[in-house]
Amino acid sequence: MTSPAQNHAGKRLRALSAALYRHPRAQLGLLLAAPLGWLVIAYLGSLALFLITSLWSVDAKTGNLVTELTLKNYVTVATTEVYRTIAIRTVVMAALVTITTVVIAFPIAFYMARLASSRTRGILVVSILLPLWSGYLVKVYAWRLILSQNGVLNGVLEPFGLNGPGYSDVAVWLVETYLWLPYMIVPIYAGLERIPSSLLEASSDLGGRALLTFRRVVLPLALPAVLAGSIFTFSLTLGDYITPTLVSNTKFIGNVVYDFVGVAGNQPLAAAFAMVPVTIMLVYLFIARRLGAFEAL
Repeated sequence: MTSPAQNHAGKRLRALSAALYRHPRAQLGLLLAAPLGWLVIAYLGSLALFLITSLWSVDAKTGNLVTELTLKNYVTVATTEVYRTIAIRTVVMAALVTITTVVIAFPIAFYMARLASSRTRGILVVSILLPLWSGYLVKVYAWRLILSQNGVLNGVLEPFGLNGPGYSDVAVWLVETYLWLPYMIVPIYAGLERIPSSLLEASSDLGGRALLTFRRVVLPLALPAVLAGSIFTFSLTLGDYITPTLVSNTKFIGNVVYDFVGVAGNQPLAAAFAMVPVTIMLVYLFIARRLGAFEAL
């Protein structure tokens, strides 16, 4: 025999269940409350702390942290020519890597989505995803060995009187392109696979040649997927500091931020300089969203 307290608790549970049944959005909200709360605390909270830190400063005499809010660090970043040059160099490198990955990834993705047999497609998918299973540092160190003075690349080029790029900006471009290429191929492949074959057949029936069909039909429909892939390649290149450190002597934003924290001990200036790629990516994401990139993710 149930007690009055148990009956009351049962009624409340049934009432709650009925209310959730009538309001599906409430079910979804209750289901996502914990992960969204964690996201707000761990990600947005740390980003807010990151922004606040950029408004602090370091006392030049004592080296102590001064928590009074100031824009001095942003003024330093904006008015110092070296920092502006490093920021421009980083953005240009991210753009070059993104363009290169698009040029390489699009033919591969098109072949996988439209021309390859099921067996060949499966082999290519595994081949593209396989490098992602190995460690990031392992891949960069492998490239460091390839690009070294006595590396494989110089060994192949020497008989032809040529030299490899060595440790330089070209090396950074090569390694970053290799590292992030799968992140461009996969979204483009998914986007091309979603294009109805009937559209390509209709273009052909109306007399459209292959190049015209590609330019007027395939490319506009695949553009959101290309932009989706570029979000990964552009942002990953923009924030990378390990690759430039290992295969180049040139400074990028990530290297300078690392030096500010680890060598100079100036965390506020590091946070202010790190806000440059954050701001660039926010603008980039806004533009990509307007162009429909999020629908291809």
